[in-house]
Amino acid sequence: MPTSLSINGQDRSIEADPVTPLLWVLRDELGMTGTKFGCGMALCGACTVHLDGAPIRACVTPVSAVAGKRVSTIESMEDDSIGRAVQKAWLETDVAQCGYCQAGQIMSATALLKSNRSPSDDDIVAAMSGNICRCGTYHRIHAAIRRASGELAKGSK
Repeated sequence: MPTSLSINGQDRSIEADPVTPLLWVLRDELGMTGTKFGCGMALCGACTVHLDGAPIRACVTPVSAVAGKRVSTIESMEDDSIGRAVQKAWLETDVAQCGYCQAGQIMSATALLKSNRSPSDDDIVAAMSGNICRCGTYHRIHAAIRRASGELAKGSK
């Protein structure tokens, strides 16, 4: 039986077993490979997507749990004003090293700035604590979030 999903503002019908993790539906059935597989246990954050605006781990979320809700992936961040600001700050700060975790990092940072346009250092650390970067670019990630926050504040004046 098909399941209807809203992915990046588009209604999609998929045939996957309802217990299939959302990550595999995105990557294998819909060909959206921006969301990465990391640990498969919701520990590293590489698979972070937004569900109704909140960050979730797609590797442990069954597709049946997202039916009727809005899923946003890294592929849609360019069409999102905050996501675009975060991506721009990422590039200007040269955050990425190997880059594998960056999609999940950007999704978590975007969710943070959607809920808090002027996060404190502690807010940033807390919001990003579930995303692991094996290259250790945490300082640049933090700086990029600060930069995006500043740019968003300028835009709102």
